[in-house]
Amino acid sequence: MACAAQMMESSCWRVPLACCRPRVLILHALFWGVVAFRVFGAALLAEDKLAAVAEVAVAPCWLLEEFVVTAECSQCDAFQTTRPACGQTGYVEKVNCTKSNRDEYKSCRSAVTEERLFWKFEGVVLSVTALSAVSVVLRQRRLDRLASEKVRRQIESI
Repeated sequence: MACAAQMMESSCWRVPLACCRPRVLILHALFWGVVAFRVFGAALLAEDKLAAVAEVAVAPCWLLEEFVVTAECSQCDAFQTTRPACGQTGYVEKVNCTKSNRDEYKSCRSAVTEERLFWKFEGVVLSVTALSAVSVVLRQRRLDRLASEKVRRQIESI
């Protein structure tokens, strides 16, 4: 018994001889070197990108100060799609910042689209409710039928 435990313990720590060949060791070193290079390289590139974005990106004035909406929320046309504000929702509104007196574009949500999405959601909820109610009624009928059959069989067996 002790021999079996000793044998299992010693076999767990053995490294197969095929893993110690120079070619295999070199391939392992190359593989892990490439993995490490990719990981650390990606981390360095991410830091560089964040620094570049921090320098270029200046907060819009409507985040820092009060503003007045000069043009209501409307869908972006072909020319406006190049603006960053247009990329978020597909709708923009023109705002004028009060302190700096700058005109900027701000992403917004369309009331018509929001209403359409709301009614779609309500339709789905009502459909699921109706299907659930029908399935409950059908299951209850089936269970009642099974119970009455069981009672009938018990009475017949007396």
